[in-house]
Amino acid sequence: MAGRKERIEMGDGAGGELMRRMLSRTVLPNIRETAFGDLGDGLHPDLLDDSASVGDDLAFTIDGHTIWPLEFPGGDIGGLSIFGTVNDLAVVGAKPRAIALSMVLEEGLDLQLLERISRSIGSAAKKADVTVVTGDTKVVEKGGVKGMVIATAGIGWRHELLSPCLERSWDMRLVSGKVGRRPRWLRDDSVMPGDHIILSGHIGDHGISVLSFREGYGFETEVRSDVAPMNRLIEEAMRAGGIVASKDLTRGGLAGGLNEWASKSRCDLLIDETLLPVREPVRSACDMLGLDPYEIGNEGKVIISVVDGFEDEVLRAVRSLEEGKEAVIIGQAVKGSGKVVLRTEVGGKRFMDPPYGDPVPRIC
Repeated sequence: MAGRKERIEMGDGAGGELMRRMLSRTVLPNIRETAFGDLGDGLHPDLLDDSASVGDDLAFTIDGHTIWPLEFPGGDIGGLSIFGTVNDLAVVGAKPRAIALSMVLEEGLDLQLLERISRSIGSAAKKADVTVVTGDTKVVEKGGVKGMVIATAGIGWRHELLSPCLERSWDMRLVSGKVGRRPRWLRDDSVMPGDHIILSGHIGDHGISVLSFREGYGFETEVRSDVAPMNRLIEEAMRAGGIVASKDLTRGGLAGGLNEWASKSRCDLLIDETLLPVREPVRSACDMLGLDPYEIGNEGKVIISVVDGFEDEVLRAVRSLEEGKEAVIIGQAVKGSGKVVLRTEVGGKRFMDPPYGDPVPRIC
């Protein structure tokens, strides 16, 4: 039997199986006693959803951003840091309100570049309707970081559309009958057999755009990053009713997001591969580089789980927005053991396994 590894590897921060193993073996056993106390309907540490709840109505999240290069086709590290944090709050059913932002700058960083990124932070916050309320800045010696690293923490209040007094809150009652509790948030383990899975648009654009620009492959001339805030889209979907879970597809891409839902809910997700939207330049880049487009990270795409009977109404609501105009229903949850099953073009079936490591590092 191989011995236990002694050093952190790049894949340990990639959002896939390697990261989950590292966290469960090395990190969580040492912090769960103090870090996860009685927080009302807070998320259990083993769930590791995109945000946790503190008390009954407050959601909280934190994220680190190490993307390289700092500017890329369609965005930069500044806007990415705001939108990524906003999206982590929005997908659990929170209304994002305030962000704390910390920058670690490399000595010698171009001040004009810092000014552009700062301007992007302000523009992104305005677009997402949040406020950067506090922060911290450090400078380290040249080589201490590559350009800059940004860490953001965000808070948001439980959206009023999840209120139990609303007529459309019957979807939360359905969830409570399945899992034995009445959740106040959209949670990964709330996906139920019969739910329809909506994907908000083309996958893989962000990761391929950044990788191609960084390595000089040229695909970024046809594909730009999809970085965007998803809070408005999630709000419109909740307004349509019937939503039990939503998730933004960052590290690990579609394969990572679907497998998290499947493993936490103990449902199988039956996905029609012919319906998965992948742009031809993204598919060509993945074929050339030996990558799986389903594992490539995005920064402006979500999946939404909707109870049977409301899928068409939610799809119409999502498609009414620019960021969701290419949305499609890609499959359905069924009873099972926590697997993602692809129905292929020729009518066969195969598993969509969770990503193991990091196919494209430093894209967020």
